[in-house]
Amino acid sequence: MQRLSGLDASFLYLETSTQLLHVCGVIVLDVSTIPGGYTFAGFRAELGARTEAIPSFRRKLQDSRFNLDHPVWVEDTDFDIDRHCHRVALPAPGGRDELAELCGDIAGIPLDRARPLWEMWVIEGLEDGAVAVMSKMHHAGVDGITGANMMAQLCGLEPDAPRPERDDSAESAGQASTLDIAVGGLLAVASRPAKLLRIVPQSLTLLPRWIGRARRGEAMPAPFTAPRTSLNGTLTSHRNLAFTQLDLAKVKTVKNAFDVTVNDVVLALCSGALRKYLQNRRELPDKSLVAIVPVSVHGKSDRPGTNQVSGMFTQLGTQIEDPAERLLAIGEHNSTSKEHNETLGASLLQDWSQFAGQAVFGTAMRLYSTLGLAERHPVVHNLVISNVPGPAVPLYFLGALIRAMYPLGPIFHGAGLNVTVMSLNGQLDVGLMSCPELAPHLWDLVDAFPAALDELVEAAENRP
Repeated sequence: MQRLSGLDASFLYLETSTQLLHVCGVIVLDVSTIPGGYTFAGFRAELGARTEAIPSFRRKLQDSRFNLDHPVWVEDTDFDIDRHCHRVALPAPGGRDELAELCGDIAGIPLDRARPLWEMWVIEGLEDGAVAVMSKMHHAGVDGITGANMMAQLCGLEPDAPRPERDDSAESAGQASTLDIAVGGLLAVASRPAKLLRIVPQSLTLLPRWIGRARRGEAMPAPFTAPRTSLNGTLTSHRNLAFTQLDLAKVKTVKNAFDVTVNDVVLALCSGALRKYLQNRRELPDKSLVAIVPVSVHGKSDRPGTNQVSGMFTQLGTQIEDPAERLLAIGEHNSTSKEHNETLGASLLQDWSQFAGQAVFGTAMRLYSTLGLAERHPVVHNLVISNVPGPAVPLYFLGALIRAMYPLGPIFHGAGLNVTVMSLNGQLDVGLMSCPELAPHLWDLVDAFPAALDELVEAAENRP
């Protein structure tokens, strides 16, 4: 068995019927490249054969009423690809609106915790003959890097790339009895006081150090200081999504002209699009929106678990009208936030999450949702923005050429918008996830991204 880390398990404890914590993606495929042609049966068989060689696709949750610690992963000895690969068709005309509506409905369905926590929905009937795949993986089992790596194992650089060979030496989740889980949990809980004594002294200095950095202008924005918008309310169980594709060369032109990073430009694109969206709704705050940006700590943290991530708060400069000035301000704020986040330590979030408990976290989150508390306290942050780097070459998913791969992260009570971007083969694929009760016109927001990029390109061309 493999016991979940506290951070991995937290995504289980914080999930409710309205706050679903799976990570999604929409992959648009040119199936004409599949050797021998496309059939759903062949596609499903190939997916089943490839997942057989990847242990992460075949592990499921197991727990015991006597377990005092987090649940464990075990091997699903009854794994059946038919329980994870589903087939649906779009209604005519099969355009982006129909695709987004169907995928939004799928995103609003919780994953079955009795099975490995992932699904793929093969969607036929797109207007141009393409096929889309809607993937869902629970955040307890993947973060941005591990999720991308799992999907990469289903891809190749050629249509007829060989399947990955089953690695018998790869660590399987194995099996566990009720006694194994309970005894292991008891030993883990017994070690918590020692861990607490180690991390408390470091954490006690956190607030004074944060205040000191803030006085020197060297701190990232503090939680609960973001302005309120219509995006910052209590979620329902409904989901809507939207997506667009941008030219990565244009993004790099802006990056080079202003001597900033690609991530800075991504944040500026979000800022420009949000500024226009909120202006049109007559609710643009005078104060900058605040985003939380997940930061990978793979290779920096020695803590166990699948989720190797921390998060930093950063200002988006949405109150600044001039796009060039806004981008430079974002770059400056981003540098400050990165430096501040690094001083907190790569494992701080992972260490404290070890003390999360299902009874307390689960009950508190259900109460928080039922009472609509997200609308009764200052906004923690306005949205989540994530940037996942991908390969610069064409990829083939089970033999089909990938035209686009739109990543879609989860949303939270009080922060009902997630913007995730992924670079792939010279394009920047942008995916937005929200709740229709908070953002009923999400296409208006996503359609503002190309205009925001053109605005930055023009500013770059006019820059001395």
